[in-house]
Amino acid sequence: MAHLGLRQSELHEGIEFSGHPRIEELLVQPGTALLFPGPGAVSPETLAVPPRTLLVIDGTWPQARKMMALNPSLAALPRIGFLPRRPGNYRIRREPNRHCVATIEAVVEVLSVFERDPDRFVPLLRAFDGMVDRQIAAKAARTEPVRRRLRTAAPWWESRAMPDLERMWPDLVMVAAEANAHRRDSGIPGLPELIQLAAVRASTGEVFHAFLTPRRPLAPCAAAHLEVSAGEILGGRAVPDVLEAWNRFLSPADRLVVWGGFAEELLAQEGWSPEQPPIDLRLVAAHRLKRRPGSVDAAARALAGDPCEPWLAPGRAGRAVKALAVVVEQLVQEKRSANPRIRELHG
Repeated sequence: MAHLGLRQSELHEGIEFSGHPRIEELLVQPGTALLFPGPGAVSPETLAVPPRTLLVIDGTWPQARKMMALNPSLAALPRIGFLPRRPGNYRIRREPNRHCVATIEAVVEVLSVFERDPDRFVPLLRAFDGMVDRQIAAKAARTEPVRRRLRTAAPWWESRAMPDLERMWPDLVMVAAEANAHRRDSGIPGLPELIQLAAVRASTGEVFHAFLTPRRPLAPCAAAHLEVSAGEILGGRAVPDVLEAWNRFLSPADRLVVWGGFAEELLAQEGWSPEQPPIDLRLVAAHRLKRRPGSVDAAARALAGDPCEPWLAPGRAGRAVKALAVVVEQLVQEKRSANPRIRELHG
């Protein structure tokens, strides 16, 4: 729909674009940028000169992350990200977060800023909103049962997009982070800031945990959300001290395992980034479960029936780290159990 509505746009279909002549041509041209959220993404309002070419990944969020993993040249481009001015209207799909919008909504948002003419792209949104309304009406009028195509899928670990958790096991470090986040209407400026960091090393069970002293006033619901006391948060350590201890805990070969991009974003805001891109376990769990996995706790229960106790650190972060460890251990065990050669090597 965005391609049809934008006269000079191009549409290229695929998953892996290495060797694609047009994409490779665009990647090396000066002024090419990628519309994708995450660490390093800049707001379009901050750019003095808009990019000459804007590449946009279209698909579900798991599909988009898969494409990023399979196309490192795309991931290396300068990124543009934003917070939408209005909630998304993609009511026929459930987005993972409130700030997530449909591809066409994201394109309209960014082009409106670049061209300083929001009204110019209103027809695109009208077409999109009309499509959503028609699908909702068609679903409401449907009388026959929903039909689903059943197919046998290969084991999750045979997908090229899936990390080899078995091989990486000695270097895997599960990480969870929590933030001091204020409501947008609170009048307190700034982005959510890192105030709790927890991790566990898969191979040894070694745990890292720290509270970080808030740099802004503590949000009223922060302690309840983190499931700890306000005193524990306010008595945290300074950011430089925590990052220094965090660097001592890690080794150059370590590969972080996270649930979504939140922990990575919080660390990036404090000036720390991993040497290798983290493994998004939510994408792996979705591939294994053949559905949205929900929270990391829900994925641990679905895969291992484990209540994730005892926690490895205080509060939500401690429970999340334990759940990450449970999911990783279960996935590795499934692969070992299905492969006699792996069982032989690992006993």
